[in-house]
Amino acid sequence: MSVFNNSEVQLFLLIGIPGLEHAHIWISVPICLMYLVAITGNSTILFIIKTEPSLHEPMYYFLAMLALSDLGLSFSSLPTMLRIFLFNAMGISPNACFAQEFFIHGFTVMESSVLLVMSLDRFLAIHNPLRYSSLLTSKRVAKMGLILAIRSILLVLPFPFTLRRLKYCQKNLLSHSYCLHQDTMKLACSDNKINVIYGFFVALCTMLDLALIVLSYMLILKTVLSIASLAERLKALNTCVSHICAVLVFYIPIITLAAMHRFAKHKNPLTVILIADIFLLLPPLMNPIVYCVKTRQIREVLGKLFNIRVYRR
Repeated sequence: MSVFNNSEVQLFLLIGIPGLEHAHIWISVPICLMYLVAITGNSTILFIIKTEPSLHEPMYYFLAMLALSDLGLSFSSLPTMLRIFLFNAMGISPNACFAQEFFIHGFTVMESSVLLVMSLDRFLAIHNPLRYSSLLTSKRVAKMGLILAIRSILLVLPFPFTLRRLKYCQKNLLSHSYCLHQDTMKLACSDNKINVIYGFFVALCTMLDLALIVLSYMLILKTVLSIASLAERLKALNTCVSHICAVLVFYIPIITLAAMHRFAKHKNPLTVILIADIFLLLPPLMNPIVYCVKTRQIREVLGKLFNIRVYRR
């Protein structure tokens, strides 16, 4: 009996690192450490922002949204990554695969949206600092967060349903350690034109976010160049460094991976797998590190918490 209508494939096979299957148990050590650091770091940021009244500002609320998106990405890929590298368990049912790709794509779109509103936040803070607090009130930030979450869900909600209607005959080997829409739809032996078109539309929405981020920074640069004092210019630009790092860490792997999936005819499987793993592992790992290093207020709260713990010992 098939898992769903007109299907013969009852199990998809994920892939670890080709040629290094014998070393998966050792590769799992750094992967587990990366997940541990990512989950601990983002949870710490959420805890600090929640418990420290001085951080109850729009910039840090958006940072909390980014941390939530990173946690979602980590927990979405964690089950299959650990099963593959710890236990060499490659199989995943179609329904579980569709559920995983929904959450991975959903949190990816969410992170892209949060990075966009963070760039708008930086533009408002630099361009109109006197009205910044009145424009971005806590209620407006909460509404923006709700809108971003709804947008993310609605954009990727068709993915599992359009994949479920496809017929999967012989091919069942996926190209990554987790399920992606563009990877899964290629296994279908029925017409997947709807999946291709809608997947391209979602990718365009993500690229639109990036285009608007670039536009925001062009406006920020124009505003900064109009400031007379060099010290004030550098101070204004310094507030954007963490966000620029987050944008680069997020978009470079995802653009590279999407381009390789759509345009590369003779791509190296190992390269694709490594870039795909970087896409999910690097942003949740690096974002809390970058923001903790570059944001003085967060460093001060961390130092205060550390001192309190030391004193209690």
